Amino acid sequence: MTDIIAPPLSRRSLLRVTGLSALFIALRPMALLAQDASPQRIVAVGGAVTETLYALGAEGRIVGIDTTSLYPPSALKDKPNVGYMRQLSAEGVLSLSPDSVLVSAGSGPPAALKLLEEAGVRLVTIPDTPTAAGIIEKIHAIGRATGNEAAAARLASDVETRFAAVAKARETVTKPVKALFVLAMQNGRPLIAGTGTAADGMIALAGATNVGAGFSGYKAMTDEAIITAAPDVVVMMAREGLHADPDTVFANAALSATPAGAARRLVTADGHWLLGFGPRTPEAVAYLMQAFYPDLPAVKALSASEHLPAAAGR
Repeated sequence: MTDIIAPPLSRRSLLRVTGLSALFIALRPMALLAQDASPQRIVAVGGAVTETLYALGAEGRIVGIDTTSLYPPSALKDKPNVGYMRQLSAEGVLSLSPDSVLVSAGSGPPAALKLLEEAGVRLVTIPDTPTAAGIIEKIHAIGRATGNEAAAARLASDVETRFAAVAKARETVTKPVKALFVLAMQNGRPLIAGTGTAADGMIALAGATNVGAGFSGYKAMTDEAIITAAPDVVVMMAREGLHADPDTVFANAALSATPAGAARRLVTADGHWLLGFGPRTPEAVAYLMQAFYPDLPAVKALSASEHLPAAAGR
């Protein structure tokens, strides 16, 4: 893996960027001016964007990725890294001479994206709605942006088939469990997922109720609010530096006083797999459903479904 480290580009550096973009255009006029041509040098920003490009067989055209592009593992090892998706450096991206930059919605900062466009680079924002339909939209958008419409249609159909399998199982849920997603501990208080978050979308797809539905985004909840919400299960990401084990999590007084604490029901999974909303999301949903409803026959059957392979990446 090669890290592209560059300081944020200031307006005073615009002349240098303009000079670089002029050279870039002179060397690759067809790539920049023929907007309908298939891009050959792509910088992918966003884990789901990179994962989808690989699933479409376009990995050979990727010249750079961001730090959230953790799947497949070979991506981080083989591709230059332009940094975190929300702290991009225009200079770092331009140093890779891309003819297209595909960024997941929410990437930035806006000033860096503007400078990329001013430098003549084709910038495509990929939608990132945390729903099943949003993933299908994302796949088609990436297919159009890369001239891979046919491959995108096949991938989208496959993902829809896998989502249909989990939806069929979800229809048999008669008593949804109440789930609490803890993003992190903030000054000793759990930072909880509310509406409009990827975690909220995953909880809904898994047929559960998000106890954080009373607010939007990620917010700290008081002990009283957590106890009153009475979640049946706590969901967390498994990641370095976050101690997501029952002993640690339920050492929190408020969490221990909930039904989840009494039963020590904690579900953990790789964060990018769980919240990435990419081609592997149906398997992540099936995993959550099996953790939420282990005794439900239709959910048990998901493990044997021909449409849902083993949960790779968990």
